[in-house]
Amino acid sequence: MEELHHAGSKRAAGATETDTKSLLFQYAWWLKKQGYAESTIVSRVKLLRILAKRGANLLDPESVKEVIARQDWSEGRKANAVDAYTSFLQMHGMTWNPPCYKRVKKLPFIPTETEIDQLIAGCGPTLATLLQLLKETGMRIGEAWRLKWTDIDFVNGTVRVTSEKGGEPRIFKLSSKLLAMLKDRRRKTKSDRVFGKSLKSTRRLFYKARRNVARKLKNPRILRISFHTIRHWKATTLYHQTKDILYVMKFLGHKNIKNTLIYVQLEEAIYRSQSDEFICKVAGTVEEAKELIEAGFEYVCDFDGVKLFRKRK
Repeated sequence: MEELHHAGSKRAAGATETDTKSLLFQYAWWLKKQGYAESTIVSRVKLLRILAKRGANLLDPESVKEVIARQDWSEGRKANAVDAYTSFLQMHGMTWNPPCYKRVKKLPFIPTETEIDQLIAGCGPTLATLLQLLKETGMRIGEAWRLKWTDIDFVNGTVRVTSEKGGEPRIFKLSSKLLAMLKDRRRKTKSDRVFGKSLKSTRRLFYKARRNVARKLKNPRILRISFHTIRHWKATTLYHQTKDILYVMKFLGHKNIKNTLIYVQLEEAIYRSQSDEFICKVAGTVEEAKELIEAGFEYVCDFDGVKLFRKRK
């Protein structure tokens, strides 16, 4: 233990002469070799870059601890910074006594479908296609960004996605509208990837488009929509339509149902707080019942030889 502390001290002593960019590049490459998702790599490197810019010596744990403590960040963001720095030290064969920050669980913001559609309509063709894909499939942004044209089957109208976090691969049926957008995109690019290579520049374009749409429509709620917000919206809507949490879990590619159960609470808060007025329908045959279910109606009971269905207005 004493030798490890001595080695850490030697590194810290020379930290002011260390090229931070080189250190972060080495760290990013190390994370990639360890099998971390691209989105995790980007977020962890970004956090350490911010800490370094604000005075932290990345080879001195006490310096990093002090800078984290000074930040006006949420407990969750500080905890993420601690996780990032812990793995950074692991790469260097060093350890530290990490500060304890507890993540406060918050329910995500869920926009309306109209707000999502308004945002999509206010974006350029490439960004609109990406957002429409997220809306229909609930993909993580990293999963969508890694898509290649070979993952899209234009004949059957489907897209195959490999989970970003080690879950099960999924396949989604795409609408004719989205397929047309993707075909137009394919005609205009020579890349083998659907959305190009720079996610960072696409995020900047997204933030700009989001500001413009929010200002034009005078709706500040649109500023709260992120790529991941659309995934939350899709999951909540899907649970409302199916009431099948296992289906939603598989649709999202979750490995643990605990991560999916949040959408039960969200669905109850959003949809059941709305009007309690219903449209009622009757089905006398299997075909009629099938059509009602496909239209979003839910089964209530049997009465006088027919099945009763309802859907909120």
